Amino acid sequence: MSVSDASGDPVILATAGYDHAIRAQWDLLQDCATPGFRYQHIRMYDLNSNNPKPVINYDGISKNVTAVGFHEEGKWMYTGGEDNSARIWDLRSRNLQCQRIFQVNAPVNCICLHPNQGELFIGDQSGTIHIWDLKTDKNEHLIPDPDASIQSISIDPMGTMMSAVNNKGQCYIWTLTGGRNDDPTMLHEKDDFTVSPRYALKCLFSPDSTLLATTLADNCTKIWKTADLTLHTELKDSSQRWVWDCAFSGDSQYIITGFLLIPAKFQLTFFK
Repeated sequence: MSVSDASGDPVILATAGYDHAIRAQWDLLQDCATPGFRYQHIRMYDLNSNNPKPVINYDGISKNVTAVGFHEEGKWMYTGGEDNSARIWDLRSRNLQCQRIFQVNAPVNCICLHPNQGELFIGDQSGTIHIWDLKTDKNEHLIPDPDASIQSISIDPMGTMMSAVNNKGQCYIWTLTGGRNDDPTMLHEKDDFTVSPRYALKCLFSPDSTLLATTLADNCTKIWKTADLTLHTELKDSSQRWVWDCAFSGDSQYIITGFLLIPAKFQLTFFK
């Protein structure tokens, strides 16, 4: 789930769920595209068209795709999946082509692109966070807890903080230095704390970098102040089950959360 907006511009909200559907809602049609991924497929859709069929359909992935994102200028996109790999795809042609593959030893759960557009942070089920420098092709890794799966990674828009959560409900915070010009990003451990006695599913910094959202398996979303990592607010709805995803509005004033109902039905909740 993602929200795309800029100051004074209409908002596009894109969602995807277990009903195999991708939905986009917007106030004004804009020239943009959104990826869809499910099982072994990658599909590209044109939001400037009423045609529900994909403009690009690639079925050459052997296992489920679990993560996807774009380079800020739209030159390439990245995906990660249960085939233990992260991939870079060239978007400058109408034929989706895999340019580079980064292989790991466990299924990939999440990928976060650094704001410098040159480093990918990859979290996998073995508890490892891989740092892949796309310019030099070098990589490093760290393991916060070898007995817990990394579920989500987030870097704030200024590139000064990174967060990761795992399936033990633990949240880790690092400060980041470097990452400019040819200098690689350096991680400095700042703190770790428990956000839930159960699974943590998603972490996300707000666009103004003042808040960190964590969505949890105990039916709530917790918002933390990044200045001192104190709890700002806890968001809960009586109909919620596991809260799988969230997205901030561009002004950091609203957050949208997505969760599954019983029977399996996806629902969105808006909070201010």
